[in-house]
Amino acid sequence: MPEDELSTTFAALADPVRRAILTRLQAGEATVNELAEPFSISVQAISKHLKVLERAGLISQGQDAQRRPRRLEPGGLDSTAEWVENHRRAAEERLDRLVLQPHLWRCASPCVMAPSGTGLVSAAPE
Repeated sequence: MPEDELSTTFAALADPVRRAILTRLQAGEATVNELAEPFSISVQAISKHLKVLERAGLISQGQDAQRRPRRLEPGGLDSTAEWVENHRRAAEERLDRLVLQPHLWRCASPCVMAPSGTGLVSAAPE
């Protein structure tokens, strides 16, 4: 996924109103007025949020007679989820290597394993 697309998606997801809209659309398509109902902001403000979600490829606009319902775009988050998963997996692998190789630990004083045996490192008691 190109970095600019990733930035666009994360920017779209950064706003709680837009996340709430996505959550509502999980239940099915809805018009702008239907999406605006639970919020104390104008329909125009909701429309701006919808444009951001559309630009990010997370939703699309249909046409049903006079209605123009919005719906979730299938796979809209797939490439973002893949990016997050790749980074999560890499971080987990680095942590696993660190836990298995105590000589890589860097502490100001001698290091010991945390009492619970979780692999966490703490400074030795003085």
